Amino acid sequence: MTPDDPALMPAAATTPKREIPVLQRIGWQNFFAQQISVDEMSATPPVRVTEVHRSGLRVLGETIDMMVPPRADATVGDWLLLDHALPSASRLLARKSLIKRRAAGHDRSIQLIAANLDTAFVVTSCNLDFNMARLERYIALAFDAGVTPVVLLTKSDLCADPAIYVEQAQTISKDVVVLTLNAKSDEPRERLAPWCKPGQTVAFLGSSGVGKSTLTNALSGTESAATQAIREDDAKGRHTTSHRQLHILPDGCAVLDTPGVRELQLTDAEAGVAEVFSDLDELATRCRFNDCGHMSEPGCAVQAALKAGEIDAARLARWRKLLAEDRHNTASLAQRRSKDKAFGKMVKQAKKHKSKEH
Repeated sequence: MTPDDPALMPAAATTPKREIPVLQRIGWQNFFAQQISVDEMSATPPVRVTEVHRSGLRVLGETIDMMVPPRADATVGDWLLLDHALPSASRLLARKSLIKRRAAGHDRSIQLIAANLDTAFVVTSCNLDFNMARLERYIALAFDAGVTPVVLLTKSDLCADPAIYVEQAQTISKDVVVLTLNAKSDEPRERLAPWCKPGQTVAFLGSSGVGKSTLTNALSGTESAATQAIREDDAKGRHTTSHRQLHILPDGCAVLDTPGVRELQLTDAEAGVAEVFSDLDELATRCRFNDCGHMSEPGCAVQAALKAGEIDAARLARWRKLLAEDRHNTASLAQRRSKDKAFGKMVKQAKKHKSKEH
């Protein structure tokens, strides 16, 4: 037998690699398949929103790559049943997860960030970008959406002692994995492999300049996502990524690269905040009053724990701030919905009255 004889070759070398179906490669799962019938799948094939632009949505399917009209109720990661005759009427499938925030500005609206994620890699650098309050916000968003958060600390190779940042990040939640990475090495592909399996959808979230696009390129093995250097004086990055985009990896994982977020306002995220601050949330149940503000009220278990040195004052302040912000934004959005509903009812009645006159 020669060295090239198949009988002497490893099994992996002779077994052809299984081709991953197109839909699975872009994130199709049983959760979505159970929402449609065989007939519906044939008449209105499923497509996934991979890019959102003002002019429209880019969607991918088994044999489909096209633009459809923009719609306010869809975001990157959503699945649609494509109506070829009238694309704007395509049915939006129920989501398994949705990450959203209150939009910047004063219009009290919600901005949809990403749908149907399995894992959210919260990226920050081992430099001046590191911010505990911001990490807690991102993790609360992920928890509230039912998405697994993983903290990635980049630029650890440029830091004298990255262990300091690791220790701080690990105090946020015992349920969150914290990893240090050199985004420009082979580490991302190896260390993130447990989360980047075929059919999975992951996202890189964080500020500009922390390495989100570099990590996307590291996983894909290409330069599909543009990158720029950070400013040396304050470690802040430039907005390289201009829009949210799903990159489909050769091994069948969908990766979302997002623009840096300057302002991350929580809304309808009370459950996520409670999970990040589970110890404080549990303490609050022992307060004498259900509406305790944890300031100077009598019988406040949280203040008692603070005086006893059992909790950190800075962390308590961040918890109270997030709770107040989430409640304010949630109430503001509820008021807007109520006003919009009342306005719509008034317009409908006016049209009805006008039609009677004619």
